[in-house]
Order: sequence, then C-alpha cells, then structure tokens
Amino acid sequence: MRLRQVGRIADVPAPAWDALFPPDYPFTRHGFLSTLESQRCVGDDSGWDPCHLLAENQAGELVGAVPLYWKQHSYGEFVFDFGWAEASHRMGRRYYPKLLCAIPYTPATGPRLGARDPAVRATLAARLAQLGGGDGAPSLHALFAEEVDQASLRAAGMLERQDIQFHWFNRGYAGFEDFLEGLRSDKRKKIRQERRRVAEAGIGFEWRSGHELRESEWQAVYGLYANTYEERGQAPYLSLPFLQAYGAGADSPLRFALAYDGTRMVAMAMTLRGGDTLYGRHWGTAGRYHALHFEACYYQGIDYCIREGLRRYDAGTQGEHKLARGFVPVRTRSAHVLADERLHKAVAAHLQRETAFVELRHSELLRHVPYKEGVAS
Repeated sequence: MRLRQVGRIADVPAPAWDALFPPDYPFTRHGFLSTLESQRCVGDDSGWDPCHLLAENQAGELVGAVPLYWKQHSYGEFVFDFGWAEASHRMGRRYYPKLLCAIPYTPATGPRLGARDPAVRATLAARLAQLGGGDGAPSLHALFAEEVDQASLRAAGMLERQDIQFHWFNRGYAGFEDFLEGLRSDKRKKIRQERRRVAEAGIGFEWRSGHELRESEWQAVYGLYANTYEERGQAPYLSLPFLQAYGAGADSPLRFALAYDGTRMVAMAMTLRGGDTLYGRHWGTAGRYHALHFEACYYQGIDYCIREGLRRYDAGTQGEHKLARGFVPVRTRSAHVLADERLHKAVAAHLQRETAFVELRHSELLRHVPYKEGVAS
C-alpha cells in the first residue's frame, strides 16, 4: 500500500474520494471540501493548509483518504488546545504548525478515516499517529471522529479526549405538540411561551434550499451570518462565494430557516441535511427579538425534523440551555498525539482527570433531561 499527501483535493477524482465516505454525511463529501478550497475559505492566509492523506493499492486505486490540514493556529476547531500550546511554548517547543484531521469550522461527529476495509483504516490511523509523533509535525489531532475511526486511532496509540454536545432525537412524533407532550409541564410551558413571544412580534418563518435563493436573498443571508462574527470582532469563516457555489445545485444539502418581519429578513439559521440528520451550523439576526434565537436555531429545526421524518438534530456545540428545550447530552471524542514525550505525558495525565469529569457531568445532565419519566432513555 502506498501512502502520500496532496495539497489540493481537486487533485483527487471526486468519485474515488466519495466512494470511501458515507453519502449521508455531507462534510466529508468531495464537493464540500473542494468548494472550501476553491473559494479560499481554507488555504491562503486562513491558517488551514490542505495536506490530505491518501492510500493507494498496488494497482494505483484509491483505497483510503483522510481530510488533513496544517494548522497555524487553533481557531475554528471547537476542541480547545490553547492551554497545550501555551505549555509547549513554556517548554521551549514549537506547537504550530500542527496537523489536524478535521472538517474546517465544523464540530459535527462523523467519518474521518475513509477506508475501503478495516486494514486500510488501521494503516491510516497508524500513519496519523506517526505524523504527529515526531515524523513530520509537533502534534496531530483528529476531531469529532465517529466511533469506528476513534477505535482505530486509540489502537494506534493516540490519546482520547471527550466532551459533551446536546442533540435532539425524534421519537416518532406526529407533530411539535406531540413532542411537547413528552416534556415535563414546566418545560412545555416555557417553550410555548417562547414560541408565542416570537409569533406575537410578527415574525414568520420560511424554509428554503440554497438553490432556491435569489441573489438579494443570498446577500441578506450572508449579511446576517457575517453580523454574528462582526459582533464578536471576528471575520466570518465562510465567504458568500462559498455558500453560493456550494448551495447552487439542486442536490446541495444547505437548508435555511429564514425569519421575516413583514417582508424584511431579520434572522436566519443555516443548516445542512444529511441522511437522517439535520446539522445546525450558523445563525444571524439583524435585531433584538425575545426568544428568536431559540425559535430559529432549535424549534424550527425540531419542527423540520418531525415534518421530514429525520431522526436527529445536531445543533452544534455548547449550550446547556438546550437541555431544557428537549436536547439530550451526547459525548463527542477526539484523538491526539504529541511528539514531545514530556508534553504527551502531561496531556495524558490531564485527559485522565478531564475524562472523569466529563463522565460525571454527562451522568448528571442525563438526570436533568426535561422528558417525563420513561420517555427519554
């Protein structure tokens, strides 16, 4: 088996790459990653430099692939290692550039090691561990890997890190009210109040696919998205040309919940649909409306999942406030290897303590899910 790296995913035929990843997870599809590159959301001065890992058999066929990047910083990852970087610098060791096996700007668990069979997956995992263990980089990090990949990375000697997100699961609800009936009365009342406040403010919603948006609507959507970053003093990660290019096709998974006050778009939630899951990614608003964030980012997505028969709503990172709104805690995992032995051991000790805390927190959160006894598992 031959292993090599490429600096552009465009150098890999799309059918060969996509054959190695499940079609219902949009973020490892060739179209998503190649559009990030062609529209310069990665590369250039973004701090994300593609160096994708490929495995080929003796006949030259692609049998394995890994989305891989040189990172010049730790932004846009959602697994925070700034403390590790600081410790490395105090030890007189460089931390950047590091290698990152991840989907840029996307904290959604899914496949990271595209492999034709388990032997190829093990080979890819072993090579990643080597690259971050002194054979090329100060460290390597694989973020939000699904369990089959995470198991291979653990077997290759990488350290595991855990965290918690909040996801909503469809239990065969007939409608939003059916979902509410499964909640405790205080939570049910709160959600109804929040939805009523939005309706009383005259806000209405439309769901649109990317290819259905007119140019003026794209401009409005992007303005709302960019405003979220501008309020934090940051530049937006994604560009308007990226969204338009990626969303142009009728088969694009981009879905938007658009909020209107009369004829004026005042908020939007950007999601992607993949298989039985809706992925909530970004939101933005042009005003201050009570509970509009909850309506746009949570209740509209839940409504959509029920209507479309989707099983799960992954609304992204953070937010224990999601718990009261029907989301339940799920654990996420990442894998790490550091070339400096002292730093690797220090991180391993830290992760042992951190994992124990995450496990306790997860158990505690499960005791506070808002569902009636016997509804939530």
